[in-house]
Amino acid sequence: MADTYDLIVLGSGPGGYVAAIRASQLGLKTAIVERERLGGICLNWGCIPTKALLRTSEIYHYMTHASAYGLSAKEPGFDLAAIVDRSRKVAGQLNAGVKGLMKKNKITVVEGDGAITAKGKLTVTKDGAKTELAAKHIIVATGARARDLPFAKADGERIWTYRHAMVPKEMPSKLLVIGSGAIGVEFASFYSDMGAEVTIVEMLPRILPVEDEEVSAFVHKALAKQGMTIHVEAGVEKLEAGKAGVKASIKGKDGKVATSEYSHAIVAIGIVPNSENIGLEALGVKTERGHIVVDGHARTNFEGLYAIGDVTGPPWLAHKASHEGVVCVEAIAGLKPHPFETWNIPGCTYSRPQVASVGLTEAAAKAAGHKVKVGKFPFIGNGKAIALGEAEGFIKTVFDEGTGELLGAHIVGAEVTELIHGYAIARQLETTEAELMHTVFPHPTLSEMMHESVLDAYGRAIHY
Repeated sequence: MADTYDLIVLGSGPGGYVAAIRASQLGLKTAIVERERLGGICLNWGCIPTKALLRTSEIYHYMTHASAYGLSAKEPGFDLAAIVDRSRKVAGQLNAGVKGLMKKNKITVVEGDGAITAKGKLTVTKDGAKTELAAKHIIVATGARARDLPFAKADGERIWTYRHAMVPKEMPSKLLVIGSGAIGVEFASFYSDMGAEVTIVEMLPRILPVEDEEVSAFVHKALAKQGMTIHVEAGVEKLEAGKAGVKASIKGKDGKVATSEYSHAIVAIGIVPNSENIGLEALGVKTERGHIVVDGHARTNFEGLYAIGDVTGPPWLAHKASHEGVVCVEAIAGLKPHPFETWNIPGCTYSRPQVASVGLTEAAAKAAGHKVKVGKFPFIGNGKAIALGEAEGFIKTVFDEGTGELLGAHIVGAEVTELIHGYAIARQLETTEAELMHTVFPHPTLSEMMHESVLDAYGRAIHY
């Protein structure tokens, strides 16, 4: 006899466990199935432990530049094993927190590999034993995994995915990072600050290609100034791992192929959705390039089956998955939430400098037919940024000239991932430049630059 629930969630990442909690709050008897660790990739192998690593490299950078603050730190060093241990402990603490939340909300946790066998039926396998579950509603929240190079699989020794890069056995001396999205740039930043010689290879014309062009150009220049070598419109033709390192053949935008040797390589060329081997094919669930196709309430084409998070497609962001999970569950519970949309999801890159954005880039706004007003304000014009010793960066805001709608915001510099929510709230509330101009920002803060950028779009900037 199958254990019966109102809802089963397959996968416990930031989409799955949030969906399960919201379901419990709404009175649904809920079970969650997880094959590894509660919290999924984000909490255990992604968002959280990488930020712990980046915090370490940030502090190390300040230690090695202590004289800029009137301080002295003689011969700063580091213990790689201790760095990794701290990162894993941070992840472990939050994993324990999710376990506590499951218990608090009376959510049944079932460990093992889950597969949907029929409408409302799911089988969980662990150590050869099978557990049968049943529910009227099933949410797939199985996430995604790193994409391998087809000609050079990650071995964990010399060729790494993000998981290997988080638990290095040794510090790379000369590191090749293949791909310059958020993951690639974050690891490039971490290892560069810890002393590695870093090279980035990107197939597209610019790094961080989803960001505004001015932001990409700024980050490129900043990383190059830090000592990184960056190749754009380039590709790795061949990657050979040996005992002492890796040999890479890189084809540049001029068509010439050059071979260089590195101690390690990180492959950060995208993700593959975890949509196979969970029973979707037999049910006829519609997918596109492996991603499950859903509507605005996360419904698939199969009755009673839903999907949220990375397995459904971009943007591949934890906060997107969490919000999607809430919308899905509220729809299941009959609350009639507004359909989920991706127009106002902030993106953040935690490199040095940080990058954050929301909405349309200037180019995308123009391509969509908007006549735009653009405002910009540099960190060098902000007292708090100067006091922090972080005077490099800028804020850019894009408005519709006719309506004053805030179309997009793009920030690069210190702590900007903590600022972008202000613009996300403004867009959610459908404010115009008028409301933003009349908002009082505290002084001295970095947030004052948000105000100044809006003012600049209309020729009213005060401090620059």
